[in-house]
Order: sequence, then C-alpha cells, then structure tokens
Amino acid sequence: MRVALSFVSGGLFGIGLYLSGMTDTRKVQGWLDVFGDWDPTLAFVMGGAILPMAIAWQLTRGRKPLAGGTFPAPPKHEIGHRLILGSVLFGMGWGLAGLCPGPAMASLSFGGWGGALFLIAMGAGMMAAPKLSLQLDRLAARA
Repeated sequence: MRVALSFVSGGLFGIGLYLSGMTDTRKVQGWLDVFGDWDPTLAFVMGGAILPMAIAWQLTRGRKPLAGGTFPAPPKHEIGHRLILGSVLFGMGWGLAGLCPGPAMASLSFGGWGGALFLIAMGAGMMAAPKLSLQLDRLAARA
C-alpha cells in the first residue's frame, strides 16, 4: 500500500512539475533573471505549492499517515550555517542549470547527457554534505 501511494504521489508530483514549467530550464532561469528577460510566472507555481502545504501542516497536527509511520516535524525557524550553506548550494545549482532535485530526476527522460551529468553532480554533493556538515559544526563550535 505504501509503495503504491508513493508511486502515485511521485507521479502526480512529476506531472505537476511538467505542467507548471518547472522542468523547462529556460523558464526557471528566466525567473532568476530579474534584471534581464524576467519571467514572473514561477511565482504562481511557488505560491501554488506553499499555500496548500501550509494548510496541510495544520491539518496533519495530531494525526497519523494512512500508510503508517509519522508525519515529519515542521521545519525549524532558526537560521544557521547549515541553512545558509544549503541555500547557497541549492541556489547555485538552480541558477546555473535551471534544475532542482525534482526536475533533475524528471530530466533523465528528456534532458540528455546534461541532465544526467547534473543529477550525478547533485548526488555527489548530497553524499559529501554530511561530512562537510560535520566539519562546519566543528568550526562553529570553536568560534
């Protein structure tokens, strides 16, 4: 049951990415090009994701998922070196390639070698992140 729900959820997510234009790297880079040929339509995509998620967080309080387990805790509101570093790295990848993790996975079906290379680089970064994070924690503890 859980695998089937995950498959359906992932499929709906992928369809949403495609229909919203999030898999079009030119559209994403156009959103980021505020001093050039700016494309504001991605703001509606982000708003269309943030608003339902805010409601979902409220509706899941005190409930359990249908497929078992628990819902993840709401995100923390503290700003630290992990959040800043992660935001910078995410923004660099998003700005340079026009892809973030979801669309990068979707790009395997149409992105050719460029999409595959980005996905490999993203995976390498994700594998290196825990070690880098420990080093940053040690440096922060010394300061």
